[in-house]
Amino acid sequence: MSDSLNWCEIDTVLLDMDGTLLDLAFDSHFWLQHVPLTLSTQRGITLDAAREMIGEMYQAVRHTLNWYCFDYWSQQLDLDIRAMTLALRERVALRADTLPLLHALRHSGKRTILLTNAHPYNLDVKLAQTGLDRHLDLLLSTHTFGYPKEDQRLWQAVQQHCSFDPARTLFIDDNETILDAAKQFGIAHCLGVTNPDSGSSEITFARHPAVGDYRPLVAAIAP
Repeated sequence: MSDSLNWCEIDTVLLDMDGTLLDLAFDSHFWLQHVPLTLSTQRGITLDAAREMIGEMYQAVRHTLNWYCFDYWSQQLDLDIRAMTLALRERVALRADTLPLLHALRHSGKRTILLTNAHPYNLDVKLAQTGLDRHLDLLLSTHTFGYPKEDQRLWQAVQQHCSFDPARTLFIDDNETILDAAKQFGIAHCLGVTNPDSGSSEITFARHPAVGDYRPLVAAIAP
């Protein structure tokens, strides 16, 4: 994979957060286990019933900004999603290969921009827990722009905001639908992540190259 990326042709690196820089295991536990369990207790229904209910609600807003919005889910489920996230913050963890990648990118002079669909509160909790912000040049939540990464309007807004050249940009994300949107916008280099969740099996990408460890890339990132 490192051979197919010509770092001389890349000035800007856009990076997803959950599953790309952070282990997705936190989010998987929170949304697939903790939230259903809390809901089942609150409403006096079985865990299976809670999971079925939430699963249908998740699918109804998939690939929209509401999917990622704490305020939306707090209202829909009548749960304090912010407080629940804060209570479990110690589960948030960097991927083992994140800092080697970010250090190499900074040393080489590449511009690094975090571009996440995470709600701003979610972002703040995770930054406080990991210190990730110290290793990036700019941090953006798509909620600021009003569109998720799946929407072309988001890419237009971010490009205007950051003035990056899509032809000289690398975007790394663990979601192939989002990589498709980036490619459609004109991002020249799109890279998937095969192991976003340390607690789950690897995933495959049909339309984009992908890696499971950034460290083999590091040697090829020259100043």
